[in-house]
Amino acid sequence: MAVEVSVIATSSLGDRSYLAHDGRVAVVVDAQRDIDRVLYLAGAKGVRITHVVETHIHNDYVSGGLELARITGARYLVAADDEVDFDRMAVSDGETVPVSGSLRLRVIATPGHTFHHLSYVLDEATGGGWQPAGVFTGGSLLFGTTGRTDLLGKEHAHELARHQHASAQRLADLLPDGAAVWPTHGFGSFCSASQSDAPESTIGREKQANEVLRLAADDFVTHTLSGLDAYPAYYAHMGVANLAGPAPVDLTPVTRADAAQLRERIANGEWVVDLRHRKAYATSHVAGTVSLGLDGPMSTWLGWLIDWGAPITLLAETPEQVADAQRELVRIGIDRPAAQATGVAEQWAADREQLRELRMADFPALAAARAGNTPAGLPSPDVVLDVRMTNEWTAGHIDGAVHIPLPDLPQRLADVPAGAVWVHCGSGYRATAAASLLANAGRDVVVIDDKFDQSETAGVAMAEQGFPRS
Repeated sequence: MAVEVSVIATSSLGDRSYLAHDGRVAVVVDAQRDIDRVLYLAGAKGVRITHVVETHIHNDYVSGGLELARITGARYLVAADDEVDFDRMAVSDGETVPVSGSLRLRVIATPGHTFHHLSYVLDEATGGGWQPAGVFTGGSLLFGTTGRTDLLGKEHAHELARHQHASAQRLADLLPDGAAVWPTHGFGSFCSASQSDAPESTIGREKQANEVLRLAADDFVTHTLSGLDAYPAYYAHMGVANLAGPAPVDLTPVTRADAAQLRERIANGEWVVDLRHRKAYATSHVAGTVSLGLDGPMSTWLGWLIDWGAPITLLAETPEQVADAQRELVRIGIDRPAAQATGVAEQWAADREQLRELRMADFPALAAARAGNTPAGLPSPDVVLDVRMTNEWTAGHIDGAVHIPLPDLPQRLADVPAGAVWVHCGSGYRATAAASLLANAGRDVVVIDDKFDQSETAGVAMAEQGFPRS
């Protein structure tokens, strides 16, 4: 059969892993840490995993590649220049790795996202020899963009950006226009310089759509570096774990906490995270908890907000939701939550005095309130707080708003001006997380649970471009 490439998406982190096979044997590329998904897919396809490859030492998640190779007996391909603490098949630029009689991998050095980044061309046998089906590009050439170049430190960002440009050009020169491009990043990952502009692509399409293949090197470097925003603080721990060799995951249920124990954890300043949808949280929640619903990128924001290693307790409606959260968290190296509880808020509170509501509004309500017609039951907005990232703020923001990105808020609560705070983000998810932090600090807060792109239409005045107010 012809080569088949299946995508294993991890949408919460914005990444893709891949399983490529010929009907008998398979190659896995950039496996996430919860490898049971990969093993299930291989079983469903009826194929044996013989090769597991890493395009680079990942900065945004803990890899499952080492454990997957151990369990399956597969060869584990990692760049020879990466100094790792485990046995692997060290590969370098120009090597060809036979997979089967119909598949092979060609190793292409594509530095840029990291210094030792590799791409892997997947060749399939044809009657006339070998034909490239596509290339696994990791954090090199992405859909309409490239992997960011500052994750190893700002001091390396300029040099790596020049490497990134040269690497993309090399892939475009080496491969035919019809070759598929299979990146790991670019679907919401902070490892991407910008976000994917398509669900799939080819070398030919990237030549038309991707600025790395349209701009001169100097222009690409300038453009890329100027667009980089902050990335999650937990990234500092991912590369370390991946170089050392990650331990197997433990997804067994964690200790249950009763209402008295939850109150004690909250009183001790621990992170007690409510995984329910933000509307359920707003209706009723336990004072001192933080809203990070499973319907959004919970692990990214939690990993960014906490002090690394801090104990975390999870609250959810069902055990299955807790299990989903555990899976999300092990991907970024938060292996065992301290405790968990399921049910409803009334079961988690030691008494009714612990229960709270969170007021919500929309942008029409904000426009009315700023015009002096505050809706009933809501305080007038003394402060409009924007918790989006800096690039979002720069692209457009509300006149007179205060800007503190959500990841900075725990350390900057004192910077929020006095009075009632109406907080917004791009959709309501981050705003609710921010509002829970503000409420826990004793602030009077309203969540604007609305799409930011509807704010101007709703009558909210926007700031003039080029004059951000921070």
